[in-house]
Amino acid sequence: MSDTPAKIKMTAVDKSFGANKALDGLNLSVKPGEILTLIGPSGSGKSLALKSIVGLERPDAGQIEVNGARVDTLRGEDYDEFLKQFGILFQRSGLFDGLPVWENIGFRLLQQPGATRQSVREQAAETLRSVGLSPDSADLFPAELSGGMQKRVGIARALAGNPPVLFLDEPTAGLDPIMSNVINNLILENVKNLGSTAIVVTSNLVTASRISDQIVMLHEGRAVWQGAAGDIETCDNPYVYQFWHKKKDGPIKMPVSSMAFQ
Repeated sequence: MSDTPAKIKMTAVDKSFGANKALDGLNLSVKPGEILTLIGPSGSGKSLALKSIVGLERPDAGQIEVNGARVDTLRGEDYDEFLKQFGILFQRSGLFDGLPVWENIGFRLLQQPGATRQSVREQAAETLRSVGLSPDSADLFPAELSGGMQKRVGIARALAGNPPVLFLDEPTAGLDPIMSNVINNLILENVKNLGSTAIVVTSNLVTASRISDQIVMLHEGRAVWQGAAGDIETCDNPYVYQFWHKKKDGPIKMPVSSMAFQ
């Protein structure tokens, strides 16, 4: 496995917004079939890394490769074709309020040549089963779903069409511990069944330790540690130690205004 080429690789990637250097020489890699999880404090560049890989943000410097090919310079039809390999769960699920569940799940499938509404609805119903939801929920609207159900529909949409790459941004945010565990198990089962490569962004340390093959710790746009999930609890990297053990003191400074308490 150590000689397997990376499925996704970021090398010395920089991205600035004005004077703010959001990504600072970021290096990370994930191999085929692995789940790599990005952790780190708010504003450390986790979601921006995902946006950069799919081309929603273009790097100022460095390079991004998927399947060994440069992708940060893709444009037009080549870029459209490149995007087809990704399934994405957005941080707040990102469901379309005006569409029923099945159309949310099948939104991309409906754009494919030869697709019919009936065939896509059937695929959506089958994908709902894979995330533990009844096909009867296919005709409900997002507003009729609980938070946990919305997350499952978001995951179902990411899984639709069996994409080779999955990006899951904060899949358990706002969920209670029991539902978080349900979502963690769904991620593990579906990613492994599909054979997909996944990058997960999470602030939930239980999720990180439960689902990951590899974990990358980001701080101020840099990868300060990457290693096996099983090594993180005993890691002596000062950034990882402070974050993982929830310590106030350490190299990560979290500015808090005294006005917030007045």
